[in-house]
Amino acid sequence: MFGNAPWAPLVASAITIVLILVLAVIIRKVAHRLITKVVNRAAEGGSLTSRFRKGAATDGIDALLHERRKQRAETMGSVLKHVASIVIMGTAVLTVLDRLTIPIAPLLTSVGILGVAIGFGAQELVKDFIAGMFMLLEDQYGVGDVIDAGAAVGTVEAVTLRVTRLRDVDGRVWYVRNGTITRIGNESQGWSRAYMDVPVAYDADILGVRVLLEHVGEEIWADPELREAKIVEPPQVFGVEQLSDSSLVFRISVKTLPSQQAAVSREMRLRVKSALDTAGIPMVAGA
Repeated sequence: MFGNAPWAPLVASAITIVLILVLAVIIRKVAHRLITKVVNRAAEGGSLTSRFRKGAATDGIDALLHERRKQRAETMGSVLKHVASIVIMGTAVLTVLDRLTIPIAPLLTSVGILGVAIGFGAQELVKDFIAGMFMLLEDQYGVGDVIDAGAAVGTVEAVTLRVTRLRDVDGRVWYVRNGTITRIGNESQGWSRAYMDVPVAYDADILGVRVLLEHVGEEIWADPELREAKIVEPPQVFGVEQLSDSSLVFRISVKTLPSQQAAVSREMRLRVKSALDTAGIPMVAGA
């Protein structure tokens, strides 16, 4: 019908271009939907109840771990969505330009030169993003972890591809660029450890002190408020840790749930001090 009309090729090209753009939008939406499903599935995971007994602390830790997984998955999902959009829409634009008989080789060359120029001018930004990507992929730390990032020590409040936000013990907020972090000390990954050094007089009964500390450890392990919520294994007494001409130093140690070592240490100090006072064993200054 329109085969002989002079504007028929233009109409055909316009229809083709519209179909290309519509198809690109549909593919982009499908890709984003698939990425969202993968992100939501990655954000869900098992809780600590499969490894430790259930308690109030594990509820809080489960919430932190869920938030950590969720934020990491959402960040990676955002990156994948941007990459998918650039690839799909970029391919569609190039196809449209080719359909319009516009030479794309000079355009690609210009884009390549521009990309190299931007890369040189934004090296620090690219470094931050690459470091953030590997940090998220390797799960080096996440929201709720207490970390030593070199420049600052504190609790992780937010993680992005470019910066990590920490809050230290004084309430100060630190923004640390991921590209500047050369090493990470994570105090909250998997489990933590609380320990206490107990200095007693040089002539104290070694066996008696050890038995007393082991009894304190048994009491701590038998306490349901600690065993179900904060500690993972029975406390251990390592015997004489240090020896000097004035004192003997015993060490008692216990494995705890992540970030619970401070609370367990405080409770352990109270119980050890009470037990030593009851037994009439004074503590002395360590070597």
